[in-house]
Amino acid sequence: MTVFEEESDRSPTGPVAVGTSWLRSPHPAVVADRAGGVVEFNDAAADLFPAMGVGSRLHEVAPGWLADAHGRLAAPPPGDLPRAADPALRGRHRGRLLRAHPTPSGHGDVAWWLVDDSDLITAEEALRTERERTALLAEASTQLLASLNPDLCLERTALLAAAHLADAALVVSPPVRNRCAVVTAVGERTERRQVATDPTAVPGLAEALQGFPPVPARWIDPADLPEWAVPAGFDGAPGSVVVTPLPGHGVPAGALILLRRGGRAAFDTSEELFARLFAARAGAALSAARMYAEQARITRALISELLPPTLHRVHGVDFAGGYRTSQDTERIGGDFYDVHPGTDPGRETLAVLGDVCGKGLEAAVLTGRIRSTLHALLPLADDHGTVLELLNGAILTSRHTRFATLVLASVRRTGDRVRLRLTSAGHPAPLILRATGEVEEADTRGTLVGALPEITSRSATAHLAPGETCLLYTDGITEARGGPLGSAMFGEERLRAALADCVGLPAEAVVERIQMIAGTWVGDGPHDDMAVVAVTAPHTAHLSAVDGSTPGRYTA
Repeated sequence: MTVFEEESDRSPTGPVAVGTSWLRSPHPAVVADRAGGVVEFNDAAADLFPAMGVGSRLHEVAPGWLADAHGRLAAPPPGDLPRAADPALRGRHRGRLLRAHPTPSGHGDVAWWLVDDSDLITAEEALRTERERTALLAEASTQLLASLNPDLCLERTALLAAAHLADAALVVSPPVRNRCAVVTAVGERTERRQVATDPTAVPGLAEALQGFPPVPARWIDPADLPEWAVPAGFDGAPGSVVVTPLPGHGVPAGALILLRRGGRAAFDTSEELFARLFAARAGAALSAARMYAEQARITRALISELLPPTLHRVHGVDFAGGYRTSQDTERIGGDFYDVHPGTDPGRETLAVLGDVCGKGLEAAVLTGRIRSTLHALLPLADDHGTVLELLNGAILTSRHTRFATLVLASVRRTGDRVRLRLTSAGHPAPLILRATGEVEEADTRGTLVGALPEITSRSATAHLAPGETCLLYTDGITEARGGPLGSAMFGEERLRAALADCVGLPAEAVVERIQMIAGTWVGDGPHDDMAVVAVTAPHTAHLSAVDGSTPGRYTA
């Protein structure tokens, strides 16, 4: 039953006789005829349109958008089919947003029900704003956490803030020696610079850099901003400023300054609150990036100390070393070697090669301890037994439960020959390549280091003629599995055969050949850490006569 039928009768030619129950509706309602004359209205419509009266023209007492819609519906252009109802339309009247629902009678009269949508539109706009802000926070988290580079994170923070929160943004890092790193963004352009300034020059900045809650934007006078706080490319003078901290992990990550041009609405309370939410995301990302960068710096410093050194000629003796970790993605492991030159050519040079139980980072930590302990024991290097006993005690008293094997080689050149004192502690005995191609094993044995309270060892002495080599190696070489079937052990015999083919080669070439053959044997299969050190007595060469004179004997 429509409003025209409720408690009413209509004659075929007479006027509409409308019931009275709808007149008590809290929503404004107006009935107008085909010509736009007001037939009836309720009290709510009278409050909304004070000039309205029965017989008045709708376009004289109601807003134009409503009168025009009534004319189109009540008196359609010739040829248009009559419509039972039109969808609701919206329009404004006295600062209110009204939604009008038409109900045609079919005889030219139209009843208009009006609903105030102002609160609904406000709620919809607030919901849309919150959705946009939530999407921005999600985008900020994605972009800022996508990189652990602190500089890139600072730049992204400034760009996002300038694009979505303000006309320009500045990210100020905590001061270091009275200088602050500042990243500014205007549009899509960024700039990075160092500013020597007192943070108190910007109202609220000193507090923000210490992590205190921000001061309200209305307390900050944009005219008080120093020159550096207004970035190049910012047109006009700032009209509103927000300064908010960038919270970090335990310590503030910096501060965010937002600038809005004069002539625009100042930052309101909701925008300041959202800026704090954005700054919290950015601060967490910045802190994570800086923490990662610091850890990476420390890791690089530690790894540089754990990496095997580059070997070269020392006091007339050639040294060369090669190292391959168990994982190609790792740089350090459980094998290690070092060469400690004597203080002068008449003193012995100590070469050390060792293998810690296990592999990877944990084993590398113990190799670092062993290497530093051996370095401290260099004054006692003449006595291998004492060095091994002291090293054994140091490992036993540490928190590590790992043990190690190693071989010590004290090397000194005398004339064109090289003398070696070799001591093995649970380690494969060194191999000596003679000029004839024969491979000998040094007669040295000993117990593991760091496994038992007492350690025993037996040293051996060897002499190298020019071109001869002593090879120190870890069991990662001989125990490497591979070959045609992928499971055969490389073994000492293959190592001896590979070494025998290196007659007359310099130390570096010997190391490269052993590594190449062992690497080809294992292929892409799993293997342990592999380390090898070659000690070679250089060849002695006689130069030909030049210009009739014979130069003296030259030792390479």
